[in-house]
Amino acid sequence: METYSTMRQFADSWGLLLLFIIFIGIVIFAYRPGSRATYDDVAKIPLQKTDPED
Repeated sequence: METYSTMRQFADSWGLLLLFIIFIGIVIFAYRPGSRATYDDVAKIPLQKTDPED
């Protein structure tokens, strides 16, 4: 059980901090300046008409 206790203690302290930092990084990446045009183009993909040539 020593391994379980060590991993549990890591997850409760440093693991939580690591996941929080990753989350903040993703949020900053999504809301960075200049990304609006990219996300607007991606949001319109389902509405674009395609020619069914198959």
